[in-house]
Amino acid sequence: MARFFKYKSADDLRAGAEKLGSPLPTSSDPSALFQPISIGRLAIGNRFCIQPMEGCDGTTDGAPDELTYRRYQRFGAGGAKLIWGEATAIDEAARMNPRQLWIHDGTASALEDMLSVCRKAHTESFGSVAGLAVGLQLTHSGRFSFRRPQLAMHDPLLDPLTLDKSTGKFVDASYPLLSDDALKRIEDQYVVAAGLAARIGCDFVDIKQCHRYLLSELLAARNRPGEYGGSLENRTRLVRNVIGRIRAEFPELTIVTRMNVYDGIPYVRRDRLALPTDSDDSGTGIPVPHLHPLQVAFGVDPNNHLKCDLTEPLQLAAWLREWGVAAINVSMGNPYANPHVVRPAEFAPVDGYDAPEHPLIGVMRHFSATASLQKANPGFPIIGSGYSWLQDFAMEAAASNVRDGRCSLVGVGRASLSHPDFVRHLQEHGTMNRKLICRTFSYCTNLMRSKDHPLGQYPTGCPPFDKEIYGPIWKEIEGKRNL
Repeated sequence: MARFFKYKSADDLRAGAEKLGSPLPTSSDPSALFQPISIGRLAIGNRFCIQPMEGCDGTTDGAPDELTYRRYQRFGAGGAKLIWGEATAIDEAARMNPRQLWIHDGTASALEDMLSVCRKAHTESFGSVAGLAVGLQLTHSGRFSFRRPQLAMHDPLLDPLTLDKSTGKFVDASYPLLSDDALKRIEDQYVVAAGLAARIGCDFVDIKQCHRYLLSELLAARNRPGEYGGSLENRTRLVRNVIGRIRAEFPELTIVTRMNVYDGIPYVRRDRLALPTDSDDSGTGIPVPHLHPLQVAFGVDPNNHLKCDLTEPLQLAAWLREWGVAAINVSMGNPYANPHVVRPAEFAPVDGYDAPEHPLIGVMRHFSATASLQKANPGFPIIGSGYSWLQDFAMEAAASNVRDGRCSLVGVGRASLSHPDFVRHLQEHGTMNRKLICRTFSYCTNLMRSKDHPLGQYPTGCPPFDKEIYGPIWKEIEGKRNL
């Protein structure tokens, strides 16, 4: 497979972006990234956000385990002032994998300890927790719940790719949807989970609306009958109710959301569709067969799936502000059906496909959509994503985006696994540590996709740059593959 990242300088990167049809400004001055900002009543000391990444390393009852504590200790010591805790299920049936965190009475004290570990590490590194905010992302995995899919709607493109592990069959039009009454019970579960998050000292909760999990899927549910489908007002009924009840019952808790602004459509390897191939392109991702206009893809031009249509995302962003959300973290795509959209990468994950587009196009898609939301909401905190593939030049692009008002904060995901202290290093040296910069080879995703573990799920981390912990895990997985 061809390598994409060949840039030796920021000038090379900018020239590459121009050739692909879009400017990509950069700045060698990181000072804009170290300015404080407010998110609701929270004072945030700089513009760095650790994105919510599931470590898949909790206990079977949903509590953090040894590696979970270690990860948040490293994040706390690393210098970012907004630690956006990972997806934490609101119910056992809502978990995406059997080691996902799950907040309930039995795990609340352990999750509180995890927050304390993070804050203590920050205090030890920086003298206090001034300007630090730590929270949790509350989630219902919906279609991707590991026990069995819980669908909000039927998606003619995604259903054939959605496996019901309890039966070993893919879902079809006969598969039952969550009823309106079931969604009302899920609303209650979100509120209970938020109450527990407030009790254990979370500074904020994220009501997750991305990556085609339940609330994200509802955003696209134009074909769902009843009070939760059809119009955008109906499709946002559940999240609107959840936000309103949390604000009423736990007014001390800041509410934020990570939200898809563009779903795209599913892709598969070319050789899975029995199309003519040669040895060079058999593994390349291509969109699944589809008809126009597209019916159930949020933020997508119905006549061209490669184009964003931000009409509804912009309306939703305006409503979220009215409902009391204090910040929006922009995301897009689906890690199972179109991972190149969510996280542009140099190498595909083991269950994925070779890149159907230059990863820089995906980065610029993230930046452009984020800038559109920020322009429509001046002064409101919009958090951008999509930086990791830029590697050595990620912070130069970030500094330019923040300085010029294309986003308010910078979210970093995979790159924080390999280099959790990148903020401290940038502040002290003006650059990141080249020996720890994520090269987006998808080791972390490949760990996460390896399910043949006694607990049903391997933990994820960075084998190349965190070798002491994750190197032996990687070797164990490779050994099983070679049997």
